[in-house]
Amino acid sequence: MSERIKLADELHRKGFSCSQSVAVACADLVDVPPETLFKATEGYGFGMGTMDGVCGALTGGLLIAGLKNSTGNLNSPKSKASTMKISKAMLTSFRKKSGAIICRELKGADTGKMLCSCPDCIKHGVEVVEENLT
Repeated sequence: MSERIKLADELHRKGFSCSQSVAVACADLVDVPPETLFKATEGYGFGMGTMDGVCGALTGGLLIAGLKNSTGNLNSPKSKASTMKISKAMLTSFRKKSGAIICRELKGADTGKMLCSCPDCIKHGVEVVEENLT
């Protein structure tokens, strides 16, 4: 288990959302203070606050992907395609590991069958970051 996965688990146990746990645990990969990542991902938890959206653990990782890969060039945004390629790879890997990407499906809200717990989603979120960005 990587140090980032351990940190993300500790943060979640401390009360961070899934998205905050992944993003802050991966802060070392980007030039953004952990406090800013914490604030930026606050609305992504619990499937964007509704369980109907993409899992927060994955969205936290996708935020890191954009921050790491984007050129940040507002006049000539040429990194979009490569960032989307990374995002697609992360999404595909996360779905394979977790069984879905939508929070409601992962938690079995409609079926009564949980596909993946929050701690495991967080682990998978960090794994897909590490697989694609390190």
